[in-house]
Amino acid sequence: FYALPQSPQLFKQLLMASGFDRYMQIVKCFRDEDLRADRQPEFTQIDLEMSFVDVDDVITINEGFLKRAFKEALGVDIETPFLRMPYKEAMERFGSDKPDIRFGMELVNVSDLVSGCGFKVFADAVANGGSVRAINAKGCGKFSRKEIDSLVEFVKTYRAKGMAWIIVEENEVRSSITKFFSEDEMKALLARTAAEPGDLICFVADKNEVVFDSLGALRVEIAKKLGILNNKEFKFLWVTEFPLLEYDEEEQRWVAKHHPFTSPMDEDLEYLESDPGRVRAKAYDVVLNGTELGGGSIRIHMQDLQSRMFKLLGFTEEEAWAKFGYLLEAFRYGVPPHGGMAYGLDRMIMLMAGKSSIRDVIAFPKVQNASDLMTNAPDVVDQKQLDELHLKVTE
Repeated sequence: FYALPQSPQLFKQLLMASGFDRYMQIVKCFRDEDLRADRQPEFTQIDLEMSFVDVDDVITINEGFLKRAFKEALGVDIETPFLRMPYKEAMERFGSDKPDIRFGMELVNVSDLVSGCGFKVFADAVANGGSVRAINAKGCGKFSRKEIDSLVEFVKTYRAKGMAWIIVEENEVRSSITKFFSEDEMKALLARTAAEPGDLICFVADKNEVVFDSLGALRVEIAKKLGILNNKEFKFLWVTEFPLLEYDEEEQRWVAKHHPFTSPMDEDLEYLESDPGRVRAKAYDVVLNGTELGGGSIRIHMQDLQSRMFKLLGFTEEEAWAKFGYLLEAFRYGVPPHGGMAYGLDRMIMLMAGKSSIRDVIAFPKVQNASDLMTNAPDVVDQKQLDELHLKVTE
């Protein structure tokens, strides 16, 4: 079998090592993931890599590319430079690393206000290291109980156990949880969330990951219900300073957030072994209207740092050389700093066309279960074909 771990990434880096100063390709790719509205099993990618660049260089070049593409294709003038937002800020404010900034409804942390309250769900979440956060759905106090219940069910699909809510009226608040709060505590909550008569305040209490996922999705769901999302408005931003690593509870080890060849930020190198979760990456995603258009990073270009990274990810020195020896060997000869990124072309066209599904801009799309209704694929093959490929099917 041919096996290509992190396949295109390594070839891009080796091109930079060999003396190419830059390259760009438009290529068909295949994805082994669950399909979503903006994902298909095969897709088209714009891929670029450059030598002797840093984060600012890559961002500046790509802003120019996007500005020209939108001007020539749509006649739309995009304002540059784009907003840049660190990953931590994006999560705290929007609950997402690809935030839609066309509207407000930002997350508000109320953990400090409820840590000692009488509502056990809130108090326990904070005590267990989680948080309690809220969004103010302005003007949604008019939602019916049925509509609010549908929001409760919605957040459950993001692993939240439920959603508490408060409707703010002219002279009172209406909620099943008001009895757990003193008058001063309730005033503090309303002040923190900038609540006014007619607003609906939605709360989720859980581990931070669950709170961010559920409230991040909820603010978009409410915006859709209110009809305030304008597909002709293009709001770009860069999300930067992603965590370099994340801890895999199942495997009980650190894994790369992007890929094992992403360079750590210089000021965080000292924490690579002592506090891996603290290390930020020279990684960046360009986001448009809540959709990730593309992403990339500055790559590791020194053998000693790459070896440290492999060791941190659980590779022995022998395993690292067996699997990635050709890259480590290339690093012995002096490799320029390099970096790049890749775009999902179909996804970009989807947004430019104002569509909500990538299937609307692909000639022969697959349906949700990755089957092709036109050719009836996938389907069974005959024994002769299997024999030619030396494949044996077992029951």
